[in-house]
Amino acid sequence: MGTDVYLLGHEAAEDQRLVRQSQEMAGEASWLFDQLDLPVGARAIDLGCGPSGVLEQLSVRVGSSGTVVGLERGGDTLARARAFVAEHGLHNVELIQGDARATGLPPGSFDLVHARLVLVNVPRPEEIVREMVALARPGGVVASHEADYLPHRCDPPCAAWDRLFELFHAHSRDHGIDLFVGRRSHRLLREAGLTDIQVRPLIHVYPKGHPRREIFVHFIQNVRAELLEAGRIEAKELDNLMTELVAHLAREDVLVISHMFFQVWGRKPNQAG
Repeated sequence: MGTDVYLLGHEAAEDQRLVRQSQEMAGEASWLFDQLDLPVGARAIDLGCGPSGVLEQLSVRVGSSGTVVGLERGGDTLARARAFVAEHGLHNVELIQGDARATGLPPGSFDLVHARLVLVNVPRPEEIVREMVALARPGGVVASHEADYLPHRCDPPCAAWDRLFELFHAHSRDHGIDLFVGRRSHRLLREAGLTDIQVRPLIHVYPKGHPRREIFVHFIQNVRAELLEAGRIEAKELDNLMTELVAHLAREDVLVISHMFFQVWGRKPNQAG
């Protein structure tokens, strides 16, 4: 598979979801950045920043004397990020189009290298992790916020959810994407050379009315055309399953459990070896 595979696509609806996600996860990002002692004047990069990422939060933390770089592969998404940066007056933020596996940026040029929910959506995540570590200066920090689908379920169970997840998992696997990469993100960072690895697990429940309660429904909508094109399921059956799942999630007595998220960070040694 090509390196440009991004599991959830780059349609406008997905970018809108990502903007909402940045708002929903702002508190978790702030907690993570509080652990990193990122000084005013620092250089930071957000790989796979999407239409907003953590650009605004990093912009405030590094101050007017610092620099934030947002790297995004998708041209349309990058255009939305440029609009976001302009709208919010983030004068210390620079946006560039590029591949997180091979950014072309000078090695060792950032105090903080950050990526959130990138590894779980692309093939060969270890290549991105190696680039993240390469971009960090000696003594700098690499931080990751990743997902693991294992606990993402509902209770009472729903046959439609189970069938749709089976399809989604097969689709992801065929594209070389590991839906359970979160649990091994600490290992990827360690194998790439980081030390002082820290891990914080996060899990949530999404009650009725929560903006992320139907996130799995949105993910299936994102890959609907590909599921049909691959012949994994007929359109009528897929639509029936989606209707059944939406009705199930509308019930007050249904508990929706989030992914397990792993915030993992570590430091690049000051000297090799």
